[in-house]
Amino acid sequence: MDTIKQFPMRKQQSIQAAPSMQALLTQATSQLSAGRVALIGAGPGDAELLTLKALSYLQQAEVVLYDYLVSDEIMALIPSTTILVCVGKKAGHHSVPQHKTNQLLVDFANQGYKVARIKGGDPFVFGRGGEELEVLAEAGIQFEVIPGITAAAGATAYAGIPLTHRDYAQSAMFITGHLKSEQDTLEWKTLARGNQTLVIYMGLMKSSHIQQQLIEHGRATTTPIAIIERGTHKNQKVLIGELSELASLAVQAQSPSLIVVGEVVKLAKKLSWFQQDDSANNIENIETSLNNSAVFTSLNPHQDKVISA
Repeated sequence: MDTIKQFPMRKQQSIQAAPSMQALLTQATSQLSAGRVALIGAGPGDAELLTLKALSYLQQAEVVLYDYLVSDEIMALIPSTTILVCVGKKAGHHSVPQHKTNQLLVDFANQGYKVARIKGGDPFVFGRGGEELEVLAEAGIQFEVIPGITAAAGATAYAGIPLTHRDYAQSAMFITGHLKSEQDTLEWKTLARGNQTLVIYMGLMKSSHIQQQLIEHGRATTTPIAIIERGTHKNQKVLIGELSELASLAVQAQSPSLIVVGEVVKLAKKLSWFQQDDSANNIENIETSLNNSAVFTSLNPHQDKVISA
């Protein structure tokens, strides 16, 4: 019978206490220089998913331009002396036109500020990060990019849904749900293929169109689907159902939400781990009346420094 051999112990003298966060930041070699813009991905919301380099640059920046999708927990990590400029876009709120955001980045950099532009998720995944950097490049502004965990990776992981699995999905595709029915040029036949995971950003408002197109192009009506609301946040909610129920489930969700279509969703309940030991914090595991679809529910300190662009 095989036995597990004991792994060798580290020598006692080599064991040291883990460095503090402040010590890690002190040792960070990257420096944000004056007149330079750092395009930063904030990740899906959980502040502990922020990269060390992103945190270091947020501490160094003199001006931070941010979106609504950046969580309050991450905003709280920015020093109170930093100038904050809200350039978010959100239904029912004051929205800043993209051209004005671009101009603000150029103006702050030209004035010699250390500028951080932080976006939810990853700035190069449906975040217009490339568009903003094009403007900076044309204006002769130096910049760099600090990637973040995109919602398709972070939210699904916290929902217990692997993007790929040898038994269920050999590929994953990400699309945006900001579609105009009359101008829809997506390859729905490709998107409707089996044995793949389809992740749809910003798809709630077009859920009926998405449902119709996937079914018309061959995806089974019984294909498992999930809607992940506020993924990785403490109040994350996951709605589980079938493709035929997508539009009906979407009315129960609020933005920001991510739609996942594919057989990997079958694993959500089995692989659920987030908030398992926090049952007192508004967590439910209930069956809805909608065809047995499952629902798993799981102060800005700079207020006086915030500028509405």
